[in-house]
Amino acid sequence: MTSSTPAYRGNKAALPSKPCVACGRPMSWRRRWARTWDEVKFCSDACRRAKGARG
Repeated sequence: MTSSTPAYRGNKAALPSKPCVACGRPMSWRRRWARTWDEVKFCSDACRRAKGARG
């Protein structure tokens, strides 16, 4: 089985990560976000909904 990201190979530390805009928690790359990783800002739907309520 071949992987689309050769550097991954089961090592989650090798995946890119960035902080959530709403809560600041680090979120790591997910395969579902492969095409839109630059546009992902929130770690969850809860953070996306609460973006205006905080600060």
